[in-house]
Formats: sequence, structure tokens, C-alpha cells
Amino acid sequence: MATVELTKGNFEQVVTGNDMVIVDFWAAWCGPCKSFAPVFEAASGKHGGIVFGKVNADDEQELAATFNIRSIPYVMLFREKVVLFAQAGALPAEGLESVIRQARALDMEKVHKEIAGQEKAAGEVASRGCF
Repeated sequence: MATVELTKGNFEQVVTGNDMVIVDFWAAWCGPCKSFAPVFEAASGKHGGIVFGKVNADDEQELAATFNIRSIPYVMLFREKVVLFAQAGALPAEGLESVIRQARALDMEKVHKEIAGQEKAAGEVASRGCF
């Protein structure tokens, strides 16, 4: 599957409408971005069930700022709307494959329960005024 260009206008729809989305924040002037691009493209061809999206950080500065992107390339992996991986720097092919394997192996029901428990605990602390 070819990569999808992600913008402020379609980002949320793509992430919420697909089980797994891997995003590469990049820029045309960035050397490491250029060296990572073929690795990202090759992985997108091997994993048809995953959406691979690219965000041009120069053109989509507001979107990059939303995720506090300070260094590129920056790779994020969403599964069921949860960020499971986020890291600056160009990954080698095996590194990207490892991230994908680990994300696929996670029990997402357990992940969602853990998040719900953390949110509940944070809400209880906030309601007691413990900050």
C-alpha cells in the first residue's frame, strides 16, 4: 500500500478510522528524512493492513506542534487510537519491523483497560484537589 499524505484536515479521520496507523513527520530539506523515506515506503508495501501516513512538518506546522514535534524524522504508531510508539530519528528497517511486530502483539483490550484505570485515578486525584 502506498503512503497517505496526512494533513490537519484528514489526520483525525485516518487515525480514528483505521486499526493501525504509522506516521512519519518529515521535511524535504531533512537529510535523515530522505534516508528514512525508502525504509518507510518498503514497510508500507509489506504491511497492507496498516496505514502509513506522512506529514510534511513544514506544510503542516500546526499539526506537528499538536504533537510537540521538535525533531524530524519523527515516527508515531497509533493502534486503536492509542499512541503506542513515538520517537525522533530515522529507524533502520529492522527497527521499524520490530515496532510493528510489538504493536501487533499487544493485547489492546488490556491496554484500553489500563488507560481507563489511569484516567480514573487521575480524575480522583484532581477531584480531591491534591495538586
